Amino acid sequence: MMQLSHYPAAIAQAAQRANEIDSQLMAVQHQVNRFEGNADRTAAFEIDLKNDAQRKARRFEVLLVNQEYQKSIDTQIRLTLDKANAIAHLEYLRNQFSVAKLEARLAIAQQLTDFESKELVGL
Repeated sequence: MMQLSHYPAAIAQAAQRANEIDSQLMAVQHQVNRFEGNADRTAAFEIDLKNDAQRKARRFEVLLVNQEYQKSIDTQIRLTLDKANAIAHLEYLRNQFSVAKLEARLAIAQQLTDFESKELVGL
């Protein structure tokens, strides 16, 4: 376990990492939305398509062959996992800090109790 004074910096660093991943995730989500919007536009303006089911199928086909879309989806999945791990690490540090503070308080209380006991006995 690290010293109490080091926890605030470690917690801030872990929170920053989670925020950075969240920012990357939002950028990838924007990219995914753009690809999906382009696929919707492509399907919407094809005259051969007669109903929504055909348009949805065409949209799926357009996205399926788009390698950049597939890479974006993979990146989105990876970043979602990274964000969950970063948040778990942040919570772990916060909990460790809480435990370290409680242990420090307990040690102080024990020292005070020992000191008072010695005073009562006359040592």
